[in-house]
Amino acid sequence: MLEVKLHRRCNRNRNRSKRRAIYCPIHGCYLESVSQKYPLFADRAGQLQQRGISRQNALILVAAKTAVCLEGEWLEAFWCDQCQQTKWYHVKRRVTKTQNKESCTYEVSIVSPELWQQAIGVIHPEGNPSVGEFTRRHAQMVSYNGSKDFQFGD
Repeated sequence: MLEVKLHRRCNRNRNRSKRRAIYCPIHGCYLESVSQKYPLFADRAGQLQQRGISRQNALILVAAKTAVCLEGEWLEAFWCDQCQQTKWYHVKRRVTKTQNKESCTYEVSIVSPELWQQAIGVIHPEGNPSVGEFTRRHAQMVSYNGSKDFQFGD
């Protein structure tokens, strides 16, 4: 009796897909994930309206919560073998149900600057936009020779 249950579970596991079917929008090759998923949120009614929520419902949601998590959308970095580089993509997961099966498709697009502001916990690839050039330059210095940037009167 125990052997039959184990056998069924093994068959069920074999039927599962091991890789997410996410492909390069430029080359069509499989993209290898090189980061964690960074979920997106909406903090304005217009962001929810773009995703098909009515204006009234969007205003109610934003008023009730300061931020609404966008289900099935995230930012993730992928490696493309054809490009030979890592790129950040906005991934949208679409689930379709047919009879007894669920299948997922993924839509990927290059991340727009506005989406970086909607991501939770992600570090902006060009650094924090609110940091000034002087601070950014000094933070990247290997050794401290910061006094060269200041002019002292003799």
